[in-house]
Amino acid sequence: QVQLVESGGGLVQPGGSLRLSCAASGSSVSSYAMGWYRQAPGKQRELVARISSGDTTTYADSVKGRFSISRDNAKNMAYLQMNSLKPDDTAVYYCNQERRGAVYWGQGTQVTVSS
Repeated sequence: QVQLVESGGGLVQPGGSLRLSCAASGSSVSSYAMGWYRQAPGKQRELVARISSGDTTTYADSVKGRFSISRDNAKNMAYLQMNSLKPDDTAVYYCNQERRGAVYWGQGTQVTVSS
């Protein structure tokens, strides 16, 4: 059974940084695409960043140059480094894995950017 658990969210001032972590169990982060999505109140869930099994990265235009996705295969973790945060980045952030035609989601972690 694949389980994904996010952590690292919180309250940060505009311009600040956070690193989100996604701990995976029941599946290897190195073998499948991993992604970070977010959902703000009243909005649809949207892709923030994705890393393919071949390490190709994709970013939403709104976060390019500010966010970076990575993974640590030895720890079986995925990360989202978020810099220069803006109030518009406020959302619940979800980790996911695309595995053999199925998509698995974590429970989400809240990120609030406010002064």
